[in-house]
Amino acid sequence: MKRAKFTGLLVGCALVVAACGDDTVEPAAAVPSDTAAPATEAPPSAIISLSPTATEMLYAIGAGDQVLAVDDFSNYPPEAAAKMSGLSGYEPNVEAIVGLEPDLVVTDGSNPALIEQLDGLGVAHWEGLAAVSFDDVYAQIEQLGAATGHAAEAAALVDRMRSDVAAVRAGLPEPDEPLTYYHELDSTLYSVTSATFIGAVYAELGLVNIADAAGDGNPYPQLSAEFILAENPDLIFLACTLYCGESAATVAARPGWGELDAVANGAVVEMNDDIASRWGPRIVEYFQAVGAAVAELVAS
Repeated sequence: MKRAKFTGLLVGCALVVAACGDDTVEPAAAVPSDTAAPATEAPPSAIISLSPTATEMLYAIGAGDQVLAVDDFSNYPPEAAAKMSGLSGYEPNVEAIVGLEPDLVVTDGSNPALIEQLDGLGVAHWEGLAAVSFDDVYAQIEQLGAATGHAAEAAALVDRMRSDVAAVRAGLPEPDEPLTYYHELDSTLYSVTSATFIGAVYAELGLVNIADAAGDGNPYPQLSAEFILAENPDLIFLACTLYCGESAATVAARPGWGELDAVANGAVVEMNDDIASRWGPRIVEYFQAVGAAVAELVAS
């Protein structure tokens, strides 16, 4: 079993995504580590991923065949979901993990006790701490590419992602004034500020977050209906459609919400919960969806 340690370094603040059944803890971004295995070592062939985001990255760079097992929230892609083996990323059982004889364990870095145990047992591991920018996402993909023997595939994926993101930015129409938005984490009106990764995604498109005025240092403030109605956002993005059942119709049915500009203009956007709470390759799809919503609203 390899003794090397694949580690990302902590460089920023945390993002906690509420009640969506994914990588709910988003600590700061990982940066390239000097502790990666030497290039002469054989790539790992029995990877356990305890991070849904990292699982998506592994499959996207062509390392899926090297994945032995994944945690109980790694539901994408479908081939990964077939490798769920009862492992938990939140309350990991080190005996169960080591019993599968992995040569690399991938985590989100949110459980120092697990990392210490893996070190003590000589199990190689890599921490994909949560991104705070697109550059952090790209860095993690490239790190996993180097760690798994798929550096070229990882570089190609990053190039495609950069190109797709740039295309959205280039094609975005200029509104008469900045558009405001409300990002809804769940039906209890928890939201995110621009200090979070997903908030930074919106900021890349020039959108103004109404939750910033209510955060008071908390990147995940719980807003009130009265506050949201008073702010009257131009766009509403629902990030709990799969797990909470929220939709444009349920939002319009809330008392007083039918008068909001976003509702009246058809600018309530139903997003995929999993993509909204992960920072893997599919974040480009999220960026494209937000860009399309902005373009449609500006054109209307």
